[in-house]
Amino acid sequence: MSNPSNTLTKSEDTLRSVIESLIDGQEGFQKIGENLKDESLKRYFLAESLKRAQFRGALEEVLHQEGVHDVKESGTVSGAMHRAWGDLKSKLGGGDHALLVTAEQGEDDAKKAYADALEQEGIPLPIRQILVSQATHIQTSHDYVKAARDRTK
Repeated sequence: MSNPSNTLTKSEDTLRSVIESLIDGQEGFQKIGENLKDESLKRYFLAESLKRAQFRGALEEVLHQEGVHDVKESGTVSGAMHRAWGDLKSKLGGGDHALLVTAEQGEDDAKKAYADALEQEGIPLPIRQILVSQATHIQTSHDYVKAARDRTK
């Protein structure tokens, strides 16, 4: 028989990991978006930054509903490194292509965070449904960023 608090702990750890990835995405899309020259890409990136904030809010709300009140999170070390690398590329004049390469790497990390979360057993169905919906959007965004990167070669 499974311990309900064990399930909550597993779900909580899983959601915290995804939230960290979303923080990385939110900050990364904003920073890269601010540095892109292409106006339509800039708008897309800033909108994606807001979307990641919405996703994060939805997952934090789930944690709050489960009784977890301390949801102060930060991004990951690798996310901070991606953002710093993107800033450096921008300052060195790497252009939109270099920034899009960095963004795609960040999206690869986001896809992995969701895939890892969805592989976890014992995640309640309502939480799993939220994760699946968000993961679908992350995949679509990844494909968009990759296609934009390929167009800027």
